[in-house]
Amino acid sequence: MEEPTGFLVQHMAAHIAVMNIAAPFLVILTRWVAAVRSNPARARWIGPATVIQIALLWGWHLPAPLAFAYTVPGALALMHVSLFAAALWFWWTVLEEAEAARRRALGALLVTGKLFCLLGVLLTFAPRALFARAAELCLGTGTAVGTLLQDQQLAGLLMLAACPLTYVLAGVVIAARWLGDIERRRASLVADSSV
Repeated sequence: MEEPTGFLVQHMAAHIAVMNIAAPFLVILTRWVAAVRSNPARARWIGPATVIQIALLWGWHLPAPLAFAYTVPGALALMHVSLFAAALWFWWTVLEEAEAARRRALGALLVTGKLFCLLGVLLTFAPRALFARAAELCLGTGTAVGTLLQDQQLAGLLMLAACPLTYVLAGVVIAARWLGDIERRRASLVADSSV
């Protein structure tokens, strides 16, 4: 039995590291170091930022665009840069929205997390290797289809395990802050009414 190629697992691991770890960390660090204050005018971009990030992730991971990324010089770099830029914009607007209207930030995290998971489910449970052409371009001819299917399934499982953690963690932090603010306002109202 041949060993899995690891082609897609490495590909997905790179995207997860960049989009779900590096981008939110960089945004949080930038906001903290620069002491950026929330700006409700910037928060209104959460819808477009969410749509762009999802469209780019799904668009680049269709079989033809992925094969294109591995065929055309510079296209793979374009894929990684565009996904990273979209993730930076998404996480920036989520943090802006977390200060302005937390329900929209939670909604964006929920939608994005679910659609990332759906891509992971499709990769995991697809009955055949979806990226045979991209793998052939990346690894050369002669790679067993069964090996590619195992690699694809592992990549999907990696997405299912890693991606939701980022969105759930961010959602828990935002919801906890929201509930803390509600509790402080309620305590303040109770204190004011007892005076």
